[in-house]
Amino acid sequence: MQVLALVMAVCAGLAAGLTVLRDPGVRRARALFGAGGAQRRGLGAVGAMVRTYFDTRREWLCAPVAVFLAVLGESVLPLLAGVVAVPLVRRWLRRRALRGERERAAEAVAALCGAVVGELRAGREPGQALLAAGRNAGALGTAEAAVLAAARFGGDVPGALRQASAGPGLDGLAGVAACWRVAVDGGAGLAAGLDRLEGALRAERRRREELRAQLAGAWSTVVVLALLPVVGLGLGAALGADPLRVLLHSPGGLVCLVTGGLLETAGLFWAGRIVRAGEAP
Repeated sequence: MQVLALVMAVCAGLAAGLTVLRDPGVRRARALFGAGGAQRRGLGAVGAMVRTYFDTRREWLCAPVAVFLAVLGESVLPLLAGVVAVPLVRRWLRRRALRGERERAAEAVAALCGAVVGELRAGREPGQALLAAGRNAGALGTAEAAVLAAARFGGDVPGALRQASAGPGLDGLAGVAACWRVAVDGGAGLAAGLDRLEGALRAERRRREELRAQLAGAWSTVVVLALLPVVGLGLGAALGADPLRVLLHSPGGLVCLVTGGLLETAGLFWAGRIVRAGEAP
């Protein structure tokens, strides 16, 4: 119990220190009044480097947790679990980052449609309108140069837009290409078509946001289920038992640990699959 209390105190101190380091008001005051000198600036630079490293490689935060549990339980099993957890957490973080990029790209495509409509109604030609809107929207990703070049020099703008639509979250550019092709071939109004496309894209975004809000309770249930074993270990330690020693140093405890870990993994996978199926279009 004394070890647990000491560890909790150390963690609280580290959390407080990180909070102070992240506070923009403290950093602004240090910059204005010169408090700290070169030594503090050096320490601040080191702290910034550490924060940047962990912001880009957050999966490695599993390592200190595994080391702490290995020391507390006097076993190498938490270290092995940490080695397995790092690539799994990295994969989950990459999937979440990719989903965020897709959402930002979809929003940028809708903004691009609105910007092109505004430029067209201001009297610009379609190619000029796409050039003016594309520079500001930045929604075309790596294919932006090809699309803008096609618009500038009279190339195949619909083909370039269809090629750009293959990027993550850029499916709406295929609709822009279709509107462009219809406007060029059939003489239909490009501004009207892009205006309707923008409305459809924003309606789809609102639908996803509403669905995500409705599924927030289900995701909360999944998180609670994931944390229940940790809460159980904490309650056992608070009651004076030694759950880590029982789980890591006895045959029955190892059987319970492996069985519980498999059941926990299966339950989380199944619950997450159900919620993701609800989020699918």
